[in-house]
Amino acid sequence: MARIVMKFGGTSVADLDRIRNVAARVKREVDAGNEVAVVVSAMAGVTNQLVKWCQDLSPLHDAREYDAVVATGEQVTAGLTAIALQAIGVEARSWQGWQIPIHTDGAHGKARVEAIEGETLIERIRQGQVPVVTGFQGIGPRNRITTLGRGGSDLSAVALAAAIKADRCDIYTDVDGIYTTDPRIVPRAKKLEKISYEEMLELASVGAKVLQTRSVELAMKQRVRVQVLSSFEDKPGSLVVDEDEIVEKPIVSGIAYSRDEAKVTLRRVPDRPGIAAAVFGALAKANVNVDMIVQNIGADGTTDLTFTVGRADLARARDVLEKARAEVGFESLLADPDVAKISVVGIGMRSHAGVANTMFRALAEKGINIQVISTSEIKVSVLVAAEYTELAVRALHSAYGLDAAPAAA
Repeated sequence: MARIVMKFGGTSVADLDRIRNVAARVKREVDAGNEVAVVVSAMAGVTNQLVKWCQDLSPLHDAREYDAVVATGEQVTAGLTAIALQAIGVEARSWQGWQIPIHTDGAHGKARVEAIEGETLIERIRQGQVPVVTGFQGIGPRNRITTLGRGGSDLSAVALAAAIKADRCDIYTDVDGIYTTDPRIVPRAKKLEKISYEEMLELASVGAKVLQTRSVELAMKQRVRVQVLSSFEDKPGSLVVDEDEIVEKPIVSGIAYSRDEAKVTLRRVPDRPGIAAAVFGALAKANVNVDMIVQNIGADGTTDLTFTVGRADLARARDVLEKARAEVGFESLLADPDVAKISVVGIGMRSHAGVANTMFRALAEKGINIQVISTSEIKVSVLVAAEYTELAVRALHSAYGLDAAPAAA
C-alpha cells in the first residue's frame, strides 16, 4: 500500500466527461489499496477568462481582489470532482486551501507556501476518505485568499505530498511524460524515463511547461518523488528523482523555450555604485521577477542596462521604472515583448566542454542573432527574436543529437 497525491491539470478536468475519467483513475488507485489525496486545477480556459476579466477592468488591478476572483476556478473543480467520486462509490470531500489550511506569505498572485497543516488530511485518509484539494491557492497572513502563480497547482500537489508524507506525487497532464523538447515543435523528441531534480528545475525555470518551477524546487528540497504521466493514456510516465538514481548522465537532457519574456533596456544610466540596487530593488518591491541581465559600460560614464521580465509583468515594470526615473537617472526606456528565451540543459555539462560553442554555432548557421546570454553550471540560455523560436529549438535539438531514431518501416 502506498500513499499517493494525484494532481490533475486543467485539460484533465476540462469538462464533466474528463472529470468522470479522473474519478475512475482515482478509484483504480483506491481499489488497489492505496491511500489517495487529489489536487485539481481549474477547468481548461477558466483561469485565463478570470484573469482577462481582471485585466479588462484594470491593467494595474488590486492583486488581493485578483486572487479572490481567480481562485474560484479550482473551487468549482474540486467540488465537481468530489461529486464524481461519490457517484462511483468513493468516499470523498472537497477542501479549499484555507480549510486545510495552506499558509502562504502575502505576495498576492505569486504567494509562497510557508506551511501546510497535514494532520487533519492524514486522519481523513486513514479513515478511507479521499480529500480533493483545490490547487493554486492558500491563505495569507491577513486571512485573505492568496494564489501561487500560474501553474501553482503543481506546487500545491508537491507541498501536500510533503505535508502528508506521501510516497509519490503523480502529476497527470495532457502529455505522457517529460520530453527532450516540445514534441509539437520537434516530432522526434524523446521521452525521458528519468530526469534529475536539478535538470527539471532548470528546464522548468527556462520555459518547459510540464512542471511549475517552484514545484520542482520544493520536490528537490523535500525529496518528493514526482511522476509526470498522461490523464488520457495508460503509458509509463517520467520520474523526477535524485541524480544518484540516473546511471547514464547525458551531456544535454533537453531544450526548453519561453515566449513569455520581454526585454527591457535602460539607456544611458549613470555608471555609479547603487544604480543596479535602485533599479532591481524597485522591481523586487513590486514583485516583478527579473531574469537575464546584461550591462554594457560606455566611455562617457554611462551604461546601458538590459534585462528580461515576464511579458505579463512588462506594464507593471515600466510603471515602476518610470516612477524611479529621477532616482536612477536613465535617459530612456526601451521595451521589446517580441523575444524568446531558448535554453539547453544537462547535468553532463559539468564534465564536458564545448556545449555553449555547439549552441552558438548551430544558431549562427541558421542566421539567428543572439541578443543576451546567461549561463549556470548545467544550463546555457540565449535571448533571440520571437520569430526564430521554433527554428532555434529544432536546430539545437539536432545539434545535440537528441532526435529519436525514425520508426522502422
